[in-house]
Amino acid sequence: MADTTSLAEQAFTRLRRDMLAGSLAAGSKLKIEDLQDLYGFSSSPLREALSRLCQEGLVRADERRGFRVAPISAEDMADITRMRLILDLQALSDAISCGTDAWEAAIVAAFYRLEKVEGRLEGPTVLDEEWGALHRAFHMALIAACSSARQRSWSASLFDQAERYRRYSSTHRNASRRKTNEHKKLMEATLNRETHAASAMLREHILGTQRNVEAALRAAAGETSLEERKHR
Repeated sequence: MADTTSLAEQAFTRLRRDMLAGSLAAGSKLKIEDLQDLYGFSSSPLREALSRLCQEGLVRADERRGFRVAPISAEDMADITRMRLILDLQALSDAISCGTDAWEAAIVAAFYRLEKVEGRLEGPTVLDEEWGALHRAFHMALIAACSSARQRSWSASLFDQAERYRRYSSTHRNASRRKTNEHKKLMEATLNRETHAASAMLREHILGTQRNVEAALRAAAGETSLEERKHR
């Protein structure tokens, strides 16, 4: 019989994956009984998983001690972006100062895997689970040599919170622009130890995500308003 810790980890992984993918919609109620039926876990590992997801910002505990998937809003995305700019740019700068040959090799390998997946796609990039995992691995490789473990951990958490928005914005655009060239230039500047250039590229990369999300939210609001007018 699996222990509680491993079951809680499994529950956390599956819930988190479905929240990032949007299968568990933003703002939706997370009733323990429903989650038990959906995932097959008992209440204890589910509550532990939900508590961890609260710490990551993907779940909110409401006043009645229940849980909801964290809502999506332009304000929340702006806050995520602000914190990423504070943490990630400094983490990249530190990684460039401290990085070794092994760090450089890991970045090249992560980029290669991401590029190969995008190269197999005939159309625009699909922000699915495979691409998301490789995209995350590339960005985490860039800051892996940062000397602060806490900073790396917080950056990873914020990246994951932004991932939910990336997936959301991709569903409200006709095409998701490939970012292979952006990633390649960012990698090259990082490997060449061009701190200022690499930081500027990463800043624009992060802000680009925010702009895409804001456009998607405006489009979704426009669609909602149109539907409301049709039913008046």
